[in-house]
Amino acid sequence: MIKTILFWLENSRIFSLPMTLLSWLVIFVFALKDGGNIFNGIAALIGISFAHLATNLFDDYVDYKKLTENSQKCKCAYIKEGKATLNDVLKVVIIYCILALTAGFILLIRCGWPVIGLALIGGVITLIYAKLSQNGLSELAVGTAFGPLLFEGVYFVMTGNFSLVVFVMSLAVVMFTIGLLYVHTILDFEGDMCAHKKTLVCRIGDKDKALKGVFIVYGLGYIFTLILAFMLKNYFILLTFALIPLVFDMYNSLKTYTCGGEIKEFYFRLLKPRNLMVYYSLFVVFSLMYF
Repeated sequence: MIKTILFWLENSRIFSLPMTLLSWLVIFVFALKDGGNIFNGIAALIGISFAHLATNLFDDYVDYKKLTENSQKCKCAYIKEGKATLNDVLKVVIIYCILALTAGFILLIRCGWPVIGLALIGGVITLIYAKLSQNGLSELAVGTAFGPLLFEGVYFVMTGNFSLVVFVMSLAVVMFTIGLLYVHTILDFEGDMCAHKKTLVCRIGDKDKALKGVFIVYGLGYIFTLILAFMLKNYFILLTFALIPLVFDMYNSLKTYTCGGEIKEFYFRLLKPRNLMVYYSLFVVFSLMYF
C-alpha cells in the first residue's frame, strides 16, 4: 500500500509541490499577522495540494496520447513501461479530486458561499489545464491558480476578507512559479513542436528568442516585489534581489540543453527554477515574519 502511494506521488511530480507549499506559506504567514484562522489555512493547503497533484497527473493522461519519439525520456515513462494504464491514471486523478473537494466542503461549511466560487475556478483550471497547455495558455492558468486564486482564497478563508496588498503579493510570488513552468516548456521545446503542441514557447517558434523570455518572467516578478515592498513598507523583502545571479545561471544552463537528452540533465536544469522559487518564497516569509 505504501509503495503504491509513493509510486503515484512520484509520478504526480511531487517534487513540484514546494510551489504550492511555499506559495501557501507566504500568504499563511501574512494572514496570521492579521489574526487569521490556522485550521482554515491548513484545510486550504490540503485542498490546493491535491488539486495540484490531480492537475499534474491529468496532464500525463492527455499528453500520453500525443507523445513523439524525441519527447523527454522521463515523460509518462511509468505508462510507457507498463507500470500503470491510462485507466489507472484516471482513477488516481479522481481520488485526488475527491480529496480536494472534501477539503473544500469543510471550508464551505466554515467560511460560507464565496468558497464555492473559488473552488469552481480552481476545479475548472484543474480539468482543462492540459487543453490550455496545448494552446499556449498554461502560463495564464498557472498564474491564475497559484497567484490571485490561491492567495486571495487562503486569505479569505483565514480572515474573511480580500485584499489589494494580497493581490500584488500573489503577482510577485507567482511569477517565480510561472518561471518553473516556462523553463519546463523550454526544455520540452523540440518534443512539443513535433507533437504540434502550442505552448507559449512553441508559439514563439524560436528557442533562442524564447530563452530571452526568462528575463521577462523574472523581471516582472521583481517589479511586483518592488511594488509590494513599498505597499507594506517592508524593505527587507528586497533581499530577494540577491537571487538575481541565479536567474542568469539558469539562463546559461538552458542554452546548453537539447530535448530528448539524459533524464538527469533534464532534471538538473528543471530544478534550478524550482529552487529559485523556493529561495525567493523563504526570503519573503522571513521578511513577513520578523519585520
